[in-house]
Amino acid sequence: MKTSVMCVTQLLLAACLWAGTASAMPDGPGCENGKPAMHRHACGGVEIGAPAPPFTLEGVANLEFKNVSLSDFRGKWVVLFFYPGDFTLVCHSEIKGLGGAVAEFTQANAQVLAVSADSKFSHLAWIKSGALDTPQFPLLSDFNKRTARAYGVLDENSGRARRGLFIIDPNGVVQYQVVHSDKIGRSVEETLRVLRALQTEELCPLNWKPGEKPLGKP
Repeated sequence: MKTSVMCVTQLLLAACLWAGTASAMPDGPGCENGKPAMHRHACGGVEIGAPAPPFTLEGVANLEFKNVSLSDFRGKWVVLFFYPGDFTLVCHSEIKGLGGAVAEFTQANAQVLAVSADSKFSHLAWIKSGALDTPQFPLLSDFNKRTARAYGVLDENSGRARRGLFIIDPNGVVQYQVVHSDKIGRSVEETLRVLRALQTEELCPLNWKPGEKPLGKP
């Protein structure tokens, strides 16, 4: 009898522990019903080899407001990068740097898209301030934060996107992602290197550079 009572007690305790853990877990992909209780950053996220989460966002392209969808670029490579905020120093350097390399991305059949949680009006004001010149790619507004959350780069505490960069192939599949400290700008050279490596569809060793011979088919 005592053994049975102990077993029931243990089962109840295990159930309570499981329920407590489950209630603290994120709501799942997208986290539409709430914020994660145990994690500082976003739930959701993408996997290499998986379809990129679709989106349609309004932003600024050629000084005009425009709706841009990921599906608009099917058949092209997409370099999608998230940044924390307009009118900030590191973000300014990244957008100007990527803008200066647009011809190289275009030559590689790739479209650059920049996304932050700022409004489209903030994007336009930043451009018109003269700080950026005129970006050669759209600055998109993820004002409701759904896209940053879907890609797993939203800081739920600050409401800003982390420095996440994704390379999506012409079939809409994620082939590369990197997310790191907001204090550090990304490398245009490294992004182009990875893009070119992916386009070979072959094995590329450490420090491989465009123009070098890959190792062969995987």
